[in-house]
Amino acid sequence: MTKRTFGGTSRKRKRVSGFRVRMRTHTGRRVIRSRRKRGRARLAV
Repeated sequence: MTKRTFGGTSRKRKRVSGFRVRMRTHTGRRVIRSRRKRGRARLAV
């Protein structure tokens, strides 16, 4: 039995939804701000 081929890659995940990427744009900063307000333990990946 072969293993599943689908699965996310950590590099892609960082590049798309990492903290530094979020901080680059206005809407990304809004995402971080709202997550801080909500009290999230993890703000971004």
